[in-house]
Amino acid sequence: MVVSRKPVLYMIVCAAPPAETIDEFIRQVQQAGWDVCVIATPHATRWIDMPTLETLTGHVVRVDYKLPGEGDPLPKADAIIVIPATFNTVNKWAAGIGDNLAVSLLCEALGNGQIPLLLIPCVKMDLVRHPAFARSIALLRDCNVHVLHEPERYKSPQMVPCQEILAELQRIYHAYEKAR
Repeated sequence: MVVSRKPVLYMIVCAAPPAETIDEFIRQVQQAGWDVCVIATPHATRWIDMPTLETLTGHVVRVDYKLPGEGDPLPKADAIIVIPATFNTVNKWAAGIGDNLAVSLLCEALGNGQIPLLLIPCVKMDLVRHPAFARSIALLRDCNVHVLHEPERYKSPQMVPCQEILAELQRIYHAYEKAR
């Protein structure tokens, strides 16, 4: 008898207002059949309740790199979502600046190209209009990162509604699975 496992979703959480209620989205993703692992940027740790997220997911919230020779405390990812993605993280990812664990994992996943990547920016309109942001979004899209970002429709700091994000995550994951 083959026991199927839940697909593993790495949820990269950045320091933006929606991070304060990310547990609500995690519950929706779990109800949709995902095993969620949270990786937070260093600044996001001030916005999230790490013990609550660890209890909710059953996994440690990773912020720091592991030492050489240490096993990874998280299962291997089947997909990655960056939510909420800040101006800083988007631009560092596009430029390949892996100066923290979250961005390093994103850079590795982009270079590997083997799992779906979904980006949900949460950026002030002044930063959306910054030329570096448009270039970064365009580059990430060219690298097959799926970006849900419509600043005209969803004014910052609000993001795309959770049900739309979850539907896109399911769509791109199943497309990747079908292509394997």
